[in-house]
Amino acid sequence: MSNYAIISLGGKQYRVHEGEKLLVDRVTTDEGKTFHPDVLFTGGDGNADFKPKIQVTAKVIGHVKGEKIRVGKYRRRTGYRRHTGYRSSLSQIEITSIGAKAAAKKPAASKPAAEKKPASSTTKKEES
Repeated sequence: MSNYAIISLGGKQYRVHEGEKLLVDRVTTDEGKTFHPDVLFTGGDGNADFKPKIQVTAKVIGHVKGEKIRVGKYRRRTGYRRHTGYRSSLSQIEITSIGAKAAAKKPAASKPAAEKKPASSTTKKEES
């Protein structure tokens, strides 16, 4: 496990390696598409970078629902019983690459410089 990154998704932080699959809170990216989560830290092989300029690429494998969570409330001797539950909306992602340089913004295309006109030569007439 040489290179790893700590990314931030959905208010949570994950330590990830290249090729790793994990379940995270639902992301807005469609299935099969890639996205670039925020990178907080990179490390490995004795190197640590708190302000990384690399980017992590993650691919959305699918959108799934988590396990059903059952919640029950009970108060004794009063007949009070309440049951509810929920299933989390999750996305399964795969980390495809760590370490690709972040795409730098390209500078605006500069207009081609006007062709320079040759300087008018002031030749002196030779006296003969």
